[in-house]
Amino acid sequence: MVLDATTGQNAISQAKLFKEAVGVTGIFLSKLDGTAKGGSILGMRKEIDVPVKYVGLGEGIDDIQEFDADKFVDALFD
Repeated sequence: MVLDATTGQNAISQAKLFKEAVGVTGIFLSKLDGTAKGGSILGMRKEIDVPVKYVGLGEGIDDIQEFDADKFVDALFD
């Protein structure tokens, strides 16, 4: 499932409903290059127990990266 990182708590609500309807195995979180810090990742993981597999850090295909939890935490404190 693809979610917009800028939607915050709404992303968690959307993910819960979508998971109930179709069964979600992973999340692609887009727009992490914007002002969003991606804090919704933590809530999503806790609330719906589905891993974030990929993140979008820009507008191009080369800006798609596998999610790395260690890099994410480091970026939160930069």
